[in-house]
Amino acid sequence: MNFHTRKWIKPEDLNPNGTLFGGRLLEWIDEEAALYAIIQLENPRTVTKFMSEINFRSSAKKGDIIEIGLETVKFGTASLTLACEVRNKMTREVIITIDTIVMVSLGADGKPQPHGKTQLEFVKDRLTDD
Repeated sequence: MNFHTRKWIKPEDLNPNGTLFGGRLLEWIDEEAALYAIIQLENPRTVTKFMSEINFRSSAKKGDIIEIGLETVKFGTASLTLACEVRNKMTREVIITIDTIVMVSLGADGKPQPHGKTQLEFVKDRLTDD
């Protein structure tokens, strides 16, 4: 699991119980998955198709720093399947897990478009030294 993004829990991120609002966390996960898939598939028209069961395992409170981790599970013809884990940066306690997030590459017509990718790539490897 690669942890790319950190978030600092602020008062506006809290629910009435004083803990991290689940909807806010899901918003962050969806955005992180979209950015990750757009970079991997090299297509800015990449959308979320599916999220499996969301397992809230612990909570976060104001002042906590969390980190969002994603891992590529599978490349489909027009899709990329990811797994997600969010944890407390300082304690490493897992806050949430999502086993399956399916992102789909779309064409200009808004329909799924084959992306031709079969393995994880890093942007640095796409760049050429001229």
